[in-house]
Amino acid sequence: MIGVYDPELVVLSVVVAAIASYTALDLAGRVSESRGTSSWIWLLGGAFSMGTGIWAMHFIGMLAFHLPVPLAYDVPINVLSWLIAMLVSGVALFVVRRPTMSGGYLSIGAALMGVGICVMHYTGMAAMRMSPPIKYDPALFIASVIIAIAASMAALWIAFQLRRKQPGTAILAKIGSALLMGFAISGMHYTGMAAAEFAPDSICLAAGSGGGLSNHMLGVVVGAATMSILMITLVISAFDSQIAARAAKHAESLQAANEQLRNIALYDSLTGLPNRLLFEDRMEQAMVRSGRSGRPCALMFVDLDRFKPVNDTFGHRVGDELLKAAAGRLANCVRKEDTVARAGGDEFIVVLSELTKREDAALIGGKILQQLSRPFSVERHELEISGSIGISVFPEDGKTLLELLNNADVAMYHAKKAGRNGYLFFAPDMGTTRPAPAR
Repeated sequence: MIGVYDPELVVLSVVVAAIASYTALDLAGRVSESRGTSSWIWLLGGAFSMGTGIWAMHFIGMLAFHLPVPLAYDVPINVLSWLIAMLVSGVALFVVRRPTMSGGYLSIGAALMGVGICVMHYTGMAAMRMSPPIKYDPALFIASVIIAIAASMAALWIAFQLRRKQPGTAILAKIGSALLMGFAISGMHYTGMAAAEFAPDSICLAAGSGGGLSNHMLGVVVGAATMSILMITLVISAFDSQIAARAAKHAESLQAANEQLRNIALYDSLTGLPNRLLFEDRMEQAMVRSGRSGRPCALMFVDLDRFKPVNDTFGHRVGDELLKAAAGRLANCVRKEDTVARAGGDEFIVVLSELTKREDAALIGGKILQQLSRPFSVERHELEISGSIGISVFPEDGKTLLELLNNADVAMYHAKKAGRNGYLFFAPDMGTTRPAPAR
Protein backbone atom coordinates (compact mmCIF):
# COMPACT_ATOMS: atom_id res chain seq x y z
CA MET A 1 0.00 0.00 0.00
CA ILE A 2 1.53 3.31 -1.12
CA GLY A 3 0.82 6.65 0.56
CA VAL A 4 0.75 10.12 -0.95
CA TYR A 5 1.43 13.58 0.53
CA ASP A 6 -0.47 16.83 0.53
CA PRO A 7 2.18 19.36 -0.73
CA GLU A 8 0.70 22.29 1.19
CA LEU A 9 0.80 20.42 4.48
CA VAL A 10 4.37 19.27 3.77
CA VAL A 11 5.40 22.91 3.33
CA LEU A 12 3.50 23.81 6.49
CA SER A 13 5.33 21.08 8.44
CA VAL A 14 8.71 22.50 7.35
CA VAL A 15 7.59 26.01 8.38
CA VAL A 16 6.49 24.72 11.79
CA ALA A 17 9.85 22.92 12.15
CA ALA A 18 11.65 26.20 11.40
CA ILE A 19 9.48 28.07 13.94
CA ALA A 20 10.17 25.38 16.53
CA SER A 21 13.90 25.64 15.75
CA TYR A 22 13.86 29.43 16.14
CA THR A 23 12.06 28.99 19.45
CA ALA A 24 14.69 26.47 20.56
CA LEU A 25 17.53 28.87 19.72
CA ASP A 26 15.81 31.69 21.58
CA LEU A 27 15.21 29.48 24.60
CA ALA A 28 18.85 28.40 24.64
CA GLY A 29 19.83 32.02 25.25
CA ARG A 30 17.25 32.53 27.98
CA VAL A 31 18.22 29.34 29.82
CA SER A 32 21.95 30.11 29.70
CA GLU A 33 21.50 33.75 30.77
CA SER A 34 19.20 32.94 33.70
CA ARG A 35 20.49 31.86 37.09
CA GLY A 36 19.16 29.79 39.97
CA THR A 37 15.43 29.08 40.10
CA SER A 38 14.77 31.25 37.04
CA SER A 39 17.06 29.07 34.94
CA TRP A 40 15.20 25.90 35.90
CA ILE A 41 11.82 27.53 35.26
CA TRP A 42 12.97 28.53 31.77
CA LEU A 43 14.34 25.03 31.19
CA LEU A 44 11.06 23.34 32.14
CA GLY A 45 8.92 25.88 30.30
CA GLY A 46 11.24 25.71 27.33
CA ALA A 47 11.07 21.92 27.27
CA PHE A 48 7.27 22.16 27.15
CA SER A 49 7.17 24.74 24.34
CA MET A 50 10.05 23.34 22.30
CA GLY A 51 8.81 19.76 22.72
CA THR A 52 5.32 20.78 21.69
CA GLY A 53 6.75 22.47 18.60
CA ILE A 54 8.67 19.36 17.52
CA TRP A 55 5.62 17.21 18.18
CA ALA A 56 3.42 19.63 16.20
CA MET A 57 5.76 19.48 13.21
CA HIS A 58 5.68 15.67 13.33
CA PHE A 59 1.90 15.44 13.30
CA ILE A 60 1.42 18.02 10.59
CA GLY A 61 3.69 15.78 8.56
CA MET A 62 1.53 12.81 9.54
CA LEU A 63 -1.58 14.76 8.56
CA ALA A 64 -0.01 15.39 5.14
CA PHE A 65 0.27 11.61 4.63
CA HIS A 66 -2.70 9.82 3.04
CA LEU A 67 -3.43 6.13 2.50
CA PRO A 68 -6.34 4.56 0.61
CA VAL A 69 -7.85 3.71 4.03
CA PRO A 70 -9.16 6.07 6.76
CA LEU A 71 -6.46 7.16 9.25
CA ALA A 72 -6.62 8.33 12.86
CA TYR A 73 -4.28 8.34 15.84
CA ASP A 74 -4.52 6.73 19.28
CA VAL A 75 -4.73 9.41 22.00
CA PRO A 76 -2.63 7.73 24.77
CA ILE A 77 0.17 6.89 22.33
CA ASN A 78 0.00 10.45 20.97
CA VAL A 79 0.38 11.80 24.49
CA LEU A 80 3.34 9.48 25.06
CA SER A 81 5.09 10.77 21.91
CA TRP A 82 4.44 14.36 23.06
CA LEU A 83 5.99 13.60 26.48
CA ILE A 84 9.02 12.07 24.77
CA ALA A 85 9.41 15.24 22.66
CA MET A 86 9.37 17.40 25.81
CA LEU A 87 11.94 15.14 27.52
CA VAL A 88 14.23 15.37 24.49
CA SER A 89 13.87 19.17 24.45
CA GLY A 90 14.72 19.34 28.14
CA VAL A 91 17.92 17.36 27.51
CA ALA A 92 18.87 19.73 24.67
CA LEU A 93 18.34 22.87 26.76
CA PHE A 94 20.24 21.34 29.68
CA VAL A 95 23.20 20.68 27.40
CA VAL A 96 23.40 24.22 26.00
CA ARG A 97 23.07 25.90 29.41
CA ARG A 98 26.59 24.74 30.33
CA PRO A 99 29.31 27.47 30.34
CA THR A 100 31.54 25.36 28.06
CA MET A 101 30.83 22.77 25.37
CA SER A 102 33.38 19.98 24.95
CA GLY A 103 33.34 17.63 21.97
CA GLY A 104 32.48 14.66 24.16
CA TYR A 105 29.60 16.40 25.87
CA LEU A 106 28.28 17.65 22.53
CA SER A 107 28.40 14.13 21.08
CA ILE A 108 26.61 12.57 24.06
CA GLY A 109 23.95 15.30 24.05
CA ALA A 110 23.41 14.95 20.28
CA ALA A 111 23.12 11.15 20.53
CA LEU A 112 20.54 11.38 23.33
CA MET A 113 18.57 14.08 21.53
CA GLY A 114 18.69 12.34 18.14
CA VAL A 115 17.62 8.96 19.50
CA GLY A 116 14.90 10.69 21.51
CA ILE A 117 13.51 12.39 18.40
CA CYS A 118 13.50 9.04 16.59
CA VAL A 119 11.67 7.39 19.51
CA MET A 120 9.13 10.24 19.44
CA HIS A 121 8.67 9.83 15.67
CA TYR A 122 8.25 6.06 15.65
CA THR A 123 6.01 6.19 18.73
CA GLY A 124 3.82 8.63 16.78
CA MET A 125 3.79 6.21 13.87
CA ALA A 126 2.67 3.45 16.25
CA ALA A 127 -0.31 5.67 17.22
CA MET A 128 -1.85 4.76 13.84
CA ARG A 129 -2.27 1.18 15.17
CA MET A 130 -1.99 -0.33 11.71
CA SER A 131 -2.95 -3.98 11.17
CA PRO A 132 -0.82 -5.72 10.02
CA PRO A 133 1.84 -3.67 11.85
CA ILE A 134 4.06 -1.25 9.94
CA LYS A 135 7.37 -2.70 8.76
CA TYR A 136 10.42 -0.51 8.21
CA ASP A 137 13.14 -0.62 5.60
CA PRO A 138 16.38 -1.17 7.62
CA ALA A 139 18.55 1.15 5.50
CA LEU A 140 16.10 4.06 5.61
CA PHE A 141 15.43 3.43 9.31
CA ILE A 142 19.16 3.70 10.08
CA ALA A 143 19.42 6.75 7.83
CA SER A 144 16.64 8.47 9.77
CA VAL A 145 18.51 7.85 13.05
CA ILE A 146 21.76 9.18 11.60
CA ILE A 147 19.99 12.27 10.23
CA ALA A 148 18.36 12.90 13.64
CA ILE A 149 21.70 12.66 15.50
CA ALA A 150 23.52 14.86 12.95
CA ALA A 151 20.72 17.45 13.02
CA SER A 152 20.77 17.38 16.84
CA MET A 153 24.53 17.93 16.94
CA ALA A 154 24.25 20.86 14.54
CA ALA A 155 21.34 22.32 16.53
CA LEU A 156 23.18 22.06 19.87
CA TRP A 157 26.37 23.58 18.47
CA ILE A 158 24.51 26.43 16.75
CA ALA A 159 22.44 27.16 19.87
CA PHE A 160 25.58 27.23 22.03
CA GLN A 161 27.37 29.60 19.64
CA LEU A 162 24.42 31.97 19.07
CA ARG A 163 23.84 32.59 22.76
CA ARG A 164 27.15 34.55 22.83
CA LYS A 165 26.19 36.90 19.97
CA GLN A 166 24.89 40.42 20.42
CA PRO A 167 21.09 40.82 19.99
CA GLY A 168 21.35 42.67 16.68
CA THR A 169 23.38 40.01 14.89
CA ALA A 170 21.79 37.11 16.76
CA ILE A 171 18.32 37.62 15.23
CA LEU A 172 19.52 37.28 11.63
CA ALA A 173 21.76 34.37 12.57
CA LYS A 174 18.87 32.67 14.38
CA ILE A 175 16.56 33.01 11.38
CA GLY A 176 19.11 31.45 9.02
CA SER A 177 20.00 28.71 11.49
CA ALA A 178 16.34 27.97 12.21
CA LEU A 179 15.65 27.43 8.50
CA LEU A 180 18.56 24.99 8.22
CA MET A 181 17.49 23.16 11.38
CA GLY A 182 13.87 23.08 10.16
CA PHE A 183 14.89 21.34 6.94
CA ALA A 184 17.12 18.94 8.88
CA ILE A 185 14.35 17.96 11.33
CA SER A 186 11.85 17.61 8.49
CA GLY A 187 14.38 15.51 6.59
CA MET A 188 14.53 13.06 9.47
CA HIS A 189 10.73 12.88 9.65
CA TYR A 190 10.19 12.22 5.96
CA THR A 191 13.07 9.76 5.83
CA GLY A 192 11.38 7.86 8.66
CA MET A 193 8.07 8.02 6.81
CA ALA A 194 9.77 6.69 3.67
CA ALA A 195 11.08 3.77 5.70
CA ALA A 196 7.51 2.69 6.56
CA GLU A 197 6.09 -0.19 4.54
CA PHE A 198 2.32 -0.77 4.68
CA ALA A 199 0.82 -4.13 3.74
CA PRO A 200 -1.75 -4.03 0.87
CA ASP A 201 -4.59 -5.09 3.20
CA SER A 202 -3.63 -2.74 6.09
CA ILE A 203 -6.32 -1.04 8.15
CA CYS A 204 -6.03 1.66 10.83
CA LEU A 205 -7.45 0.31 14.10
CA ALA A 206 -7.40 3.80 15.67
CA ALA A 207 -9.85 4.99 13.01
CA GLY A 208 -12.23 2.10 13.55
CA SER A 209 -12.21 1.99 17.36
CA GLY A 210 -13.69 5.42 17.87
CA GLY A 211 -10.86 6.25 20.28
CA GLY A 212 -8.65 8.16 17.83
CA LEU A 213 -8.46 11.68 16.46
CA SER A 214 -9.85 12.38 13.00
CA ASN A 215 -7.81 14.39 10.51
CA HIS A 216 -9.93 17.45 11.24
CA MET A 217 -9.49 17.11 15.02
CA LEU A 218 -5.80 16.51 14.52
CA GLY A 219 -5.53 19.73 12.51
CA VAL A 220 -7.14 21.67 15.40
CA VAL A 221 -4.74 20.15 17.95
CA VAL A 222 -1.68 20.83 15.81
CA GLY A 223 -2.81 24.40 15.10
CA ALA A 224 -3.30 25.05 18.82
CA ALA A 225 0.11 23.58 19.60
CA THR A 226 1.79 25.78 17.00
CA MET A 227 0.05 28.89 18.36
CA SER A 228 1.18 27.96 21.85
CA ILE A 229 4.79 28.03 20.62
CA LEU A 230 4.38 31.49 19.12
CA MET A 231 2.22 33.06 21.83
CA ILE A 232 3.53 31.48 25.02
CA THR A 233 7.21 31.07 24.30
CA LEU A 234 8.44 33.75 21.92
CA VAL A 235 6.32 36.56 23.40
CA ILE A 236 7.28 35.69 26.98
CA SER A 237 10.91 35.22 25.95
CA ALA A 238 10.99 38.63 24.24
CA PHE A 239 9.35 40.25 27.28
CA ASP A 240 11.81 38.54 29.64
CA SER A 241 14.71 39.56 27.40
CA GLN A 242 13.66 43.22 27.58
CA ILE A 243 13.37 43.04 31.36
CA ALA A 244 16.78 41.36 31.59
CA ALA A 245 18.35 43.97 29.30
CA ARG A 246 16.81 46.79 31.33
CA ALA A 247 18.02 45.20 34.57
CA ALA A 248 21.51 44.76 33.13
CA LYS A 249 21.57 48.41 32.06
CA HIS A 250 20.49 49.53 35.51
CA ALA A 251 23.12 47.26 37.07
CA GLU A 252 25.82 48.79 34.85
CA SER A 253 24.67 52.29 35.79
CA LEU A 254 24.69 51.37 39.47
CA GLN A 255 28.15 49.83 39.15
CA ALA A 256 29.45 52.94 37.40
CA ALA A 257 27.93 55.14 40.10
CA ASN A 258 29.42 52.98 42.86
CA GLU A 259 32.81 53.11 41.15
CA GLN A 260 32.57 56.88 40.89
CA LEU A 261 31.65 57.19 44.58
CA ARG A 262 34.50 54.85 45.47
CA ASN A 263 36.96 56.96 43.50
CA ILE A 264 35.69 60.13 45.15
CA ALA A 265 36.03 58.54 48.59
CA LEU A 266 39.42 56.89 48.13
CA TYR A 267 41.35 58.76 45.42
CA ASP A 268 42.66 62.29 45.01
CA SER A 269 40.64 64.10 42.35
CA LEU A 270 43.64 65.99 40.91
CA THR A 271 46.41 63.37 40.71
CA GLY A 272 44.38 60.15 40.75
CA LEU A 273 46.59 58.84 43.57
CA PRO A 274 45.13 57.24 46.72
CA ASN A 275 44.03 59.85 49.22
CA ARG A 276 44.75 59.92 52.94
CA LEU A 277 41.91 57.52 53.78
CA LEU A 278 43.13 54.81 51.39
CA PHE A 279 46.75 55.45 52.42
CA GLU A 280 45.88 54.69 56.05
CA ASP A 281 44.28 51.39 55.03
CA ARG A 282 47.29 50.41 52.89
CA MET A 283 49.74 51.29 55.68
CA GLU A 284 47.76 49.27 58.23
CA GLN A 285 47.86 46.28 55.87
CA ALA A 286 51.61 46.73 55.35
CA MET A 287 52.15 46.75 59.12
CA VAL A 288 50.12 43.54 59.52
CA ARG A 289 52.11 41.80 56.77
CA SER A 290 55.35 43.05 58.28
CA GLY A 291 54.35 41.68 61.67
CA ARG A 292 53.72 38.24 60.15
CA SER A 293 56.85 38.08 57.99
CA GLY A 294 59.26 39.86 60.31
CA ARG A 295 60.38 42.10 57.44
CA PRO A 296 60.25 45.87 58.01
CA CYS A 297 58.02 48.30 56.13
CA ALA A 298 58.57 52.03 55.80
CA LEU A 299 56.61 55.27 55.52
CA MET A 300 58.06 58.16 53.51
CA PHE A 301 56.80 61.74 53.78
CA VAL A 302 57.69 63.66 50.58
CA ASP A 303 57.38 67.45 50.34
CA LEU A 304 58.06 69.31 47.08
CA ASP A 305 60.66 72.07 47.43
CA ARG A 306 60.15 75.45 45.72
CA PHE A 307 56.59 74.62 44.72
CA LYS A 308 54.98 77.78 46.17
CA PRO A 309 56.91 80.14 43.84
CA VAL A 310 55.57 78.16 40.86
CA ASN A 311 51.99 78.82 41.99
CA ASP A 312 52.73 82.47 42.71
CA THR A 313 54.50 83.07 39.39
CA PHE A 314 52.57 80.98 36.88
CA GLY A 315 49.20 80.44 38.56
CA HIS A 316 47.38 77.50 40.05
CA ARG A 317 46.66 75.85 36.72
CA VAL A 318 50.36 75.39 36.04
CA GLY A 319 50.84 74.36 39.66
CA ASP A 320 48.19 71.67 39.34
CA GLU A 321 49.80 70.30 36.17
CA LEU A 322 53.14 70.23 37.96
CA LEU A 323 51.60 68.28 40.85
CA LYS A 324 50.16 65.72 38.41
CA ALA A 325 53.51 65.32 36.68
CA ALA A 326 55.32 64.93 40.01
CA ALA A 327 52.76 62.35 41.14
CA GLY A 328 53.42 60.32 37.97
CA ARG A 329 57.16 60.31 38.60
CA LEU A 330 56.68 59.27 42.22
CA ALA A 331 54.44 56.35 41.19
CA ASN A 332 57.09 55.15 38.71
CA CYS A 333 59.73 55.01 41.46
CA VAL A 334 58.08 52.32 43.57
CA ARG A 335 57.06 48.67 43.21
CA LYS A 336 53.58 47.42 42.36
CA GLU A 337 52.97 46.36 45.96
CA ASP A 338 53.90 49.82 47.29
CA THR A 339 51.57 52.85 47.50
CA VAL A 340 52.03 56.52 46.65
CA ALA A 341 49.32 58.77 48.11
CA ARG A 342 48.70 62.47 48.15
CA ALA A 343 48.50 63.90 51.68
CA GLY A 344 47.38 67.34 50.49
CA GLY A 345 48.89 70.45 48.91
CA ASP A 346 52.40 69.59 47.68
CA GLU A 347 52.89 66.72 50.14
CA PHE A 348 52.91 63.02 49.29
CA ILE A 349 53.17 59.83 51.35
CA VAL A 350 54.81 56.61 50.19
CA VAL A 351 54.17 53.17 51.76
CA LEU A 352 56.99 50.66 51.21
CA SER A 353 55.84 47.10 52.00
CA GLU A 354 58.03 44.27 53.31
CA LEU A 355 61.53 45.58 52.74
CA THR A 356 64.50 43.22 52.92
CA LYS A 357 66.36 45.68 55.12
CA ARG A 358 66.03 49.25 56.38
CA GLU A 359 68.52 50.58 53.81
CA ASP A 360 66.17 49.63 50.93
CA ALA A 361 64.10 52.69 51.79
CA ALA A 362 67.18 54.87 51.23
CA LEU A 363 67.59 53.47 47.70
CA ILE A 364 64.01 54.38 46.83
CA GLY A 365 64.40 57.78 48.46
CA GLY A 366 67.44 58.50 46.31
CA LYS A 367 65.57 57.43 43.20
CA ILE A 368 62.67 59.75 44.05
CA LEU A 369 65.01 62.71 44.58
CA GLN A 370 66.71 62.02 41.27
CA GLN A 371 63.39 61.96 39.40
CA LEU A 372 62.06 65.11 41.07
CA SER A 373 65.29 66.99 40.25
CA ARG A 374 64.79 66.54 36.51
CA PRO A 375 63.18 69.62 34.88
CA PHE A 376 59.42 69.53 34.32
CA SER A 377 57.95 70.87 31.08
CA VAL A 378 54.51 72.34 31.81
CA GLU A 379 52.64 74.52 29.30
CA ARG A 380 55.85 75.63 27.55
CA HIS A 381 57.46 76.42 30.93
CA GLU A 382 60.51 74.52 32.13
CA LEU A 383 60.15 74.20 35.87
CA GLU A 384 62.72 72.97 38.38
CA ILE A 385 61.85 71.71 41.83
CA SER A 386 63.26 69.15 44.25
CA GLY A 387 62.03 67.14 47.22
CA SER A 388 62.60 66.72 50.92
CA ILE A 389 61.89 63.26 52.32
CA GLY A 390 61.45 61.95 55.86
CA ILE A 391 61.46 58.21 56.49
CA SER A 392 60.15 56.21 59.46
CA VAL A 393 60.48 52.42 59.63
CA PHE A 394 58.09 49.95 61.28
CA PRO A 395 58.51 48.71 63.98
CA GLU A 396 61.71 50.58 64.97
CA ASP A 397 60.34 54.12 64.66
CA GLY A 398 56.80 53.46 65.80
CA LYS A 399 54.28 50.73 66.45
CA THR A 400 51.22 52.66 65.30
CA LEU A 401 50.28 54.51 62.15
CA LEU A 402 50.05 57.82 63.99
CA GLU A 403 53.58 57.43 65.42
CA LEU A 404 55.07 56.49 62.06
CA LEU A 405 53.33 59.35 60.27
CA ASN A 406 54.37 61.92 62.86
CA ASN A 407 58.00 60.73 62.95
CA ALA A 408 58.30 60.70 59.14
CA ASP A 409 56.89 64.24 59.08
CA VAL A 410 59.48 65.36 61.67
CA ALA A 411 62.30 63.72 59.66
CA MET A 412 61.08 65.45 56.49
CA TYR A 413 61.23 68.85 58.12
CA HIS A 414 64.75 68.15 59.35
CA ALA A 415 65.72 67.24 55.78
CA LYS A 416 64.20 70.51 54.55
CA LYS A 417 66.02 72.44 57.28
CA ALA A 418 69.29 70.74 56.32
CA GLY A 419 69.13 72.27 52.83
CA ARG A 420 66.35 70.50 50.92
CA ASN A 421 66.74 67.93 48.11
CA GLY A 422 67.59 65.14 50.53
CA TYR A 423 66.19 62.41 52.73
CA LEU A 424 66.59 61.58 56.40
CA PHE A 425 65.57 58.61 58.52
CA PHE A 426 63.83 59.48 61.76
CA ALA A 427 66.09 59.48 64.81
CA PRO A 428 65.00 59.84 68.44
CA ASP A 429 67.16 62.97 68.90
CA MET A 430 65.01 64.76 66.30
CA GLY A 431 62.27 65.06 68.87
CA THR A 432 58.57 64.63 68.14
CA THR A 433 57.70 68.09 66.86
CA ARG A 434 58.50 69.79 63.56
CA PRO A 435 61.29 72.35 63.37
CA ALA A 436 60.33 75.50 61.55
CA PRO A 437 62.54 76.01 58.48
CA ALA A 438 61.89 78.77 56.02
CA ARG A 439 60.03 77.43 52.99
